[in-house]
Amino acid sequence: MKKPLFLKPKDKIGIVCPSGYMPLEKIQTAVMALKEWGFEVIVGNSVGTQHNYFSGTDEQRANDLQAMMDERSINAILCARGGYGMGRIIEQLDFTKFQKHPKWIVGFSDITVLHCHLFAKYKIASMHAPMAAAFNDNEYTNEYVQSLHKAMIGEDISITCPPHPFNRSGSAEGILVGGNLSLLTHLIGTSSDINFKNKILFIEDTGEYIYNIDRMLYQLKRNGKFEKLAGLIVGGFTKIKDTEIPFGQSAEEVISDVIKEYDFPTCFGFPISHERENYTVKIGSKYKLTIKANKTKLQEL
Repeated sequence: MKKPLFLKPKDKIGIVCPSGYMPLEKIQTAVMALKEWGFEVIVGNSVGTQHNYFSGTDEQRANDLQAMMDERSINAILCARGGYGMGRIIEQLDFTKFQKHPKWIVGFSDITVLHCHLFAKYKIASMHAPMAAAFNDNEYTNEYVQSLHKAMIGEDISITCPPHPFNRSGSAEGILVGGNLSLLTHLIGTSSDINFKNKILFIEDTGEYIYNIDRMLYQLKRNGKFEKLAGLIVGGFTKIKDTEIPFGQSAEEVISDVIKEYDFPTCFGFPISHERENYTVKIGSKYKLTIKANKTKLQEL
């Protein structure tokens, strides 16, 4: 695995919008916070640009991200938001220069596509972490946004959370991969598809119908994704919807049911989500997952 260099004072962070539209004013708190942390900030052309749902046309978004990836003076790239659109441009990007001089890519949700692509094709680590909107309303003093700062400057990550009735105790070591369940499923069969063998997988999602979650998990299962998994971390499944005729299970019950035949340790309720509770983790870094009766701990090794 290649890990980009951690950041030092006065290093430059670029902000881009490779997916959904983000008004320029919505990133101002993030810009202020990053400067308070001692970094310089470069705002890309895609931020504040709108083309229908997206932050500019596919070409504009790809060009902006490409420019940030290629610019040697930029030390990290913070995606302003997710939404949808990364999958439309991922094959247009040229990673030749980025492979030689990798930098931290930061984001989650739709940015799962970019994280998985970096790992699957180039074995480059990245950060699944809060984006610009999480900084708003002076929220950047909370522990979740602060976890991004700590990760950026090279502090090892250690996260604990309370027990959950669906947890399966045990411990596992492995490279951490994962992200948004919808995107992980849609990437199957593409060049961005990840091999889950001996990995610790984390999943989260928002706004999905329960039957969709069931269907996506069976898609992973039928592709053998769970067969050699080292461990599973279930993050937040928020704003979940049900059909007029109820599915009959919660999202957590669906997940527990689909994986019941496997013996890897599994934790539920982990603080990675589309909500405020969203700790930074490094995709492509090695972790130890320990699940006990009284708590769960994820420790970077």
